[in-house]
Amino acid sequence: MKQFWNERYAEKEFVYGKEPNQFLKENLHQLPTGKILFVAEGEGRNAVFAAQNGCIVFAFDYSESAKNKAVTLAKEQNVELDYLVSDVMELPFEPESFDAIVFIFAHFPSLIRKQAHQKLVSFLKPNGKILFEAFEKNQLQFTSGGPKEPAMLFSEDEVKDEFSSINFNFLETAIITLEEGPFHQGQGAVIRFIGTKHEKNE
Repeated sequence: MKQFWNERYAEKEFVYGKEPNQFLKENLHQLPTGKILFVAEGEGRNAVFAAQNGCIVFAFDYSESAKNKAVTLAKEQNVELDYLVSDVMELPFEPESFDAIVFIFAHFPSLIRKQAHQKLVSFLKPNGKILFEAFEKNQLQFTSGGPKEPAMLFSEDEVKDEFSSINFNFLETAIITLEEGPFHQGQGAVIRFIGTKHEKNE
């Protein structure tokens, strides 16, 4: 899988485009402007957008070629990213060190997905925010991108289970039109939410 992503991101073209994800673009104002972690960030389009809007941006992906593209994009836009090449289960961040975490089409293997999500949420401060968009189970009916393994796609019940320490301010399943570079084009089925991490005494 790592080789797959390195090869995809090694292409000269930005395979998901340089523009930010629309859901993030519309809702960044709902996140605190402190330290934000971008999960499986790929070529950096979303992290760069947040940095342009005053956020302190951290990102990771396990593809070296993804980081190279992200660094190039950040330089083009005169912003800074702290971008780490790492497996999700080996991230070195301290607990409760981020004000917000952003998941945009971050699909982990089904065997580690719940564990990965819980690890990532541990990096979030109490009352910190999560912004999340990913492909829903019905995405298999569409050709606009995403994993072909059903277990890597989401249902609302799975989201609620895997993010059990989050109060959902907003959670929906929707059919949207994707225009994100050559690999995300056309109608798609997504789940998205904005949520707040519980206080410790809840």
